[in-house]
Amino acid sequence: MKSENQYIPGVCNIGKLEIKARTKTMYFSLILLLADIIILELLHANHWWGLTVFIFAASFAVSFQQVYFKFCVNFGMRGVFNFGDMGKTFTVEQKEYYDKDRAKALKMIIAGIVFGAMVILIYCFV
Repeated sequence: MKSENQYIPGVCNIGKLEIKARTKTMYFSLILLLADIIILELLHANHWWGLTVFIFAASFAVSFQQVYFKFCVNFGMRGVFNFGDMGKTFTVEQKEYYDKDRAKALKMIIAGIVFGAMVILIYCFV
């Protein structure tokens, strides 16, 4: 069960304020992705420049997951969580909880990479 005010190892490690910040990052990444594609198309850029699309697509995918899952990849990798004021974090003390958080973060990173790769393949070859 997901919660917006309680740390759950490998499931939820950020609260409302952190989610709000990641939502802004998600929209910013989407705007950059769309702007990148539009600029590349307007300039009739070489497809090699299309690789820049990967960066913005992967960033968007990871940000989207952070909002959706209420789980920060950075916090998961570092073994911290936050449900209060921005900038404050609390350390995950139990190793098994840290391992769950790290595994979740790695899955989210891999999903972001896969999404970025799919977008770049679609952009370059369709």
